[in-house]
Amino acid sequence: MQFSNILTLITLAGGLSLAILPSAWAQSMGTKSAQSDDTILEMNRAFKKGDRKRLTALLPQVRNHALEPWGAYWELRARLDTAAPSEIQDFLARYAGTYQEDRLRNDWLVLLGERRDWAQFAAELPRYRMNDDREVRCYALTLEPLSAGVDPATEVKRLWYAQKDADNGCAYAAAQLFGAKKLSAADIWRKARLAMEANRISAAKAAADIISPEAGAHIEEISSNPARFLSKRVIAAGRVARESVVLALVRLAATDTELAASVMENHWSVHLSAEQRSWVWGAIGKHAAQRQLNDVMAYFSKTKDADLNDDHLGWKVRAALRQGQWKMVLTAIKAMSPDARQDAAWVYWRARALLMLTQTEGERTEATALLASIAGVRGFYEQLALEELGIPITTPERPAPLTAEEKEAARQNPGLARSLYAIAVGLRSDGVREWNYSTNLHQSGGMSDRELLAAADLACQHEVWDRCINTSEKTRTVIDFETRFPMPHKDAVIQRANQIGLDPAYVYGLIRQESRFIMDARSGVGASGLMQVMPPTARWTAKKIGLTNFQPHHILDRDTNIAIGTGYLKLVLDDFAGSMPMAAAAYNAGPSRPRSWRGQTGAPLLEAAIWAENVPFSETRDYVKKVLSNTTNYAALISGQPQSLKSRLGMVGPRDTSAMEPNRELP
Repeated sequence: MQFSNILTLITLAGGLSLAILPSAWAQSMGTKSAQSDDTILEMNRAFKKGDRKRLTALLPQVRNHALEPWGAYWELRARLDTAAPSEIQDFLARYAGTYQEDRLRNDWLVLLGERRDWAQFAAELPRYRMNDDREVRCYALTLEPLSAGVDPATEVKRLWYAQKDADNGCAYAAAQLFGAKKLSAADIWRKARLAMEANRISAAKAAADIISPEAGAHIEEISSNPARFLSKRVIAAGRVARESVVLALVRLAATDTELAASVMENHWSVHLSAEQRSWVWGAIGKHAAQRQLNDVMAYFSKTKDADLNDDHLGWKVRAALRQGQWKMVLTAIKAMSPDARQDAAWVYWRARALLMLTQTEGERTEATALLASIAGVRGFYEQLALEELGIPITTPERPAPLTAEEKEAARQNPGLARSLYAIAVGLRSDGVREWNYSTNLHQSGGMSDRELLAAADLACQHEVWDRCINTSEKTRTVIDFETRFPMPHKDAVIQRANQIGLDPAYVYGLIRQESRFIMDARSGVGASGLMQVMPPTARWTAKKIGLTNFQPHHILDRDTNIAIGTGYLKLVLDDFAGSMPMAAAAYNAGPSRPRSWRGQTGAPLLEAAIWAENVPFSETRDYVKKVLSNTTNYAALISGQPQSLKSRLGMVGPRDTSAMEPNRELP
């Protein structure tokens, strides 16, 4: 929202200055609030720089400001390591019930855990509402009274394995449980393997260090040059040595899959246990599947499903789908963990495998039940399940209109109001965090669907489209397409799409995924605007579509951004012969990658759903599926007619060599 609308926002938010905020803040809202916005922004900059003195000096100037809780949080958080317990308690009391209170409590619990101050930790933990910090949870699981009713070892493993980076809490808990013989060496090495496969070297070392200093000593060398590490060893004697070889082979598989396979086959296989061999071949198979290597099935044939992790098994399923090996699809999915099997993707492909292999009425009934369990309009595989059941994709019936009382309750929610204010003055990331906290309502188990719809409506009314969409997506029993799939800038988007021969629903599906309709959105790699166009792509496309006098800053102009984004999308769509999945992949990852992902001459023609599931980049794989799912729902909204996702997906295979050469100019 534009800065000039901030005071309007305050007024429309029901008297954000009068009714929503506590009276102590309300008295000084208005002119003073507007004047203090710059101070709040300066405090935010000082917090990011770690400038404690500046934060302390500025804090008195934002007392009674709408965003005072944020200023106070930044000031105390910056010096939390030296703050007196009484200061912390004063903060928690002053801002009781706010996101900032619980955010600071989270930070303090982490610090108390690091200090091993278990008495204070145990006293404060029951008041922690978010309860979503894995590190805090791991610390709690080391304290006997706080872990009652759960198996600490099982829960610590679940939390620890899910963490990407090293942290003190779960590593500490794992070390304690290992020392108490409640976690085995195999449990610890599993974490090291998972971390190494994810290229999280510090996390791998932290895990190995739990075993012994010797175990962690070679992690850096393994990471930097696994081939050299392996070449210096003739035989692996002892568990630590063998596991170090496993880590090195896993690391090598990521950089040179075929070399890893050769080294494993010709030397190390005989020195490793059956379980270790299976894991290494699973890692090799995963990377071979991502690269679409011819030997992928030979690699997976050396594995035992029970020894693989869910990531290995996922890539085994994807490789089997490419080759039409439906029995392998079925057995690999069945070997996944219970949580992984519930993912809509694997529910769908399990059902499809059953239908392909079915020989009994019971198997057909099981397949139908699986499809019915996920069928709906909420996502890609849910929509495919609908169509597999013979049901077209339509807009769901709208929920009953929000009442004036429901809208007023959302407008009077202090967390939502403060979030909108923060976003309006330029503190988007902070505002988003507070919005998410407020809509989750951790202290009472979550907002009801009606409350979520009212919050989504409030965000839509203020054109904070990302919160409108994300909040609407949280509803469990009802779906409101108007807030879940809004259509800002409708005239501009539809007119431009029709002008150049693009499906407006496709454009909307892509913008929703790219920017959530945030006009000034900027990505970490430099993409800008509604359609998230990169500067080099913008310059190239501007020339191609005849946009004269284009300057880099023009990309933030709405109409220019739409013109360039749709122009580029049309160029890649034409380059891929109208394939929406491939054009979406090209828009996200660049055109050269989808060209290689379509397979070499002689590769099979695939359902585009199988092709999309095999995209090696997780971001692009998710992007393609969401853009096509969005597109189908937008088409239902725009046309008012039943739609088909399958018809938009089509088939994907190697380019016909007799067809026109691809546009190699595309950036």
